[in-house]
Amino acid sequence: MSYAILGPSGCGKSTLLNIMTGIRKPKKGDLYFDGYKVDFWGSTGRKMFISYTGYVPQESNLIPELSVLDNLLLWYQDKRELEYTLNNGFLGAIGINQMLHLKAGKLSGGMKKRVSIGCALAGNPPILMLDEPDAALDLPGKEEIRRYLDMYRHCGGTVLVATHDEGDLDICDRVYALRNGKAMEIERTLRGNELLRYILN
Repeated sequence: MSYAILGPSGCGKSTLLNIMTGIRKPKKGDLYFDGYKVDFWGSTGRKMFISYTGYVPQESNLIPELSVLDNLLLWYQDKRELEYTLNNGFLGAIGINQMLHLKAGKLSGGMKKRVSIGCALAGNPPILMLDEPDAALDLPGKEEIRRYLDMYRHCGGTVLVATHDEGDLDICDRVYALRNGKAMEIERTLRGNELLRYILN
């Protein structure tokens, strides 16, 4: 399954993802994974976030001076897992095994995003969350990232995307508009002015 969160800048999309991935603690409210309540302040909370979620921020989180392989090794504690997924798994399917020795700082925007997705999938989390995954990418780059996310969804993963781009909705099963701190499900086929009315009103 894949889900999209829409809303104008400043409505709280990034904050919501930061809370759902354990980067920020909420002032109030509860979060559940598979029916289990997350203890934000306890020792088990961090383990739960790592087990359930992989996060791709809007800006690149790669260390530009390091190679792609070295960036991946910072995230993959089990080198056998990394080797397997590069040769037989999702990382190989999206072509990361072809750029291992390139410096991260020399990659194109689309290639950086692919590697960031690869880092986020360390440990095989069932939920992949992305904040504006195709921001600053050209049209071919956007389509490439959407193709990879759709592939991940069809491999059994769950994708949650915070986005401004209507094109991202084409790979999403459910769409939510975030307004005044509340998420409201809307028709996934809405586009153009009809979509704007739900987001802005």
